[in-house]
Order: sequence, then C-alpha cells, then structure tokens
Amino acid sequence: MFLTIPTIMTWTRIVAIPLIVGVFYLPLEPATRNLVATVMFVVFAATDWLDGYLARKLNQTSAFGAFLDPVADKILVCASLLVLVHLGRADVFVALIIIGREIAISALREWMAQIGASKSVAVHMVGKLKTVAQMVAIPFLLFDGLLFDVINTRNWGNFLIWVAAVLTVWSMIYYLQKAVPEIRARVK
Repeated sequence: MFLTIPTIMTWTRIVAIPLIVGVFYLPLEPATRNLVATVMFVVFAATDWLDGYLARKLNQTSAFGAFLDPVADKILVCASLLVLVHLGRADVFVALIIIGREIAISALREWMAQIGASKSVAVHMVGKLKTVAQMVAIPFLLFDGLLFDVINTRNWGNFLIWVAAVLTVWSMIYYLQKAVPEIRARVK
C-alpha cells in the first residue's frame, strides 16, 4: 500500500525536509524565514498523528506504512536538528545524543525483530515523552523569537531540547535493559 492517503501523508514529512532547510536560503528577513520554517515543521509534524488516525479510520494500515512512519519522523527530526546546529541554536552535543540514539535504537529494534523479540523493545512512555519534548523544542528553536511578546522561544527551546536529550539517554538505557536478556538468551 504505497499510495494510500495515510502513506502519502507520511511521504510528505520526507518531502518537507528540503523545503524546511531551503527556507533558510531564501532572501527573506530572518524573522520571516523563522516563522515559515516553524509553521512548516509544525504542519508536517502534525501529519504524524493524522496519518496514523486516518490509517486506522480508513482501514488502510500496512506493514510498509508502519515501517515508513517512524523513518519519516526520525529524518524530519534529525534534519531539523542539523539545521538548528548550523544556525547556532542547538548544541552539537545534543544533536549527537539524539541522532545517535535514533540510529542505535532503530538498529536494536531491527535486530530484535530478526530474533523474534521485538516486543521487548516496544515503544515505552519515556520514548513518547522524549518525542513530545523534541517536537515542542524544535519549533521553538526554529522560531527563535518572542512568541505572543511573552515567551522567549530560544530559552524554552534550549531547555526542552536538553530535557529531550536526557530523556533520549534514559529511554535508550531502558530499551537496552529490556533487550539484553533476550540477546543473552538467543546468543548462547
């Protein structure tokens, strides 16, 4: 099911990446570039919830969609983090933690699926909290200004991205702890 409505929405998150990056190369005022990139990120990130909802509602779930959805999310987040590092709005250490964890846990999940133990590394609440922190921090850092003339989005974004980094490490440790017994049992 490559061309269902939910799968097309998932593909839009991947297509969005060069568009979000490209905004920062347009001859626009910095505040306008920030606003456009922020709105684009929020709209495309919202498709993550919407495509899952529609897949269930329209009975269009598929193995391909289940594979592509988290890949699209990870690419969108990683690309946005790289843009933020380039702009000097996010610490490279935070980006390395988050991107490294995404690669490591994706590989771990693939391996666990191959040995028939994918349930041991199923999504956990800590991973969901990490995702929420990231998905609020990134648009705050993209916006990089005063929201409603009150909220300093750079300060809050930096705080939240560090919270996401801590949750990232915590969730990676959690998943590794769940996987180690399964790995030991099957490697012997």
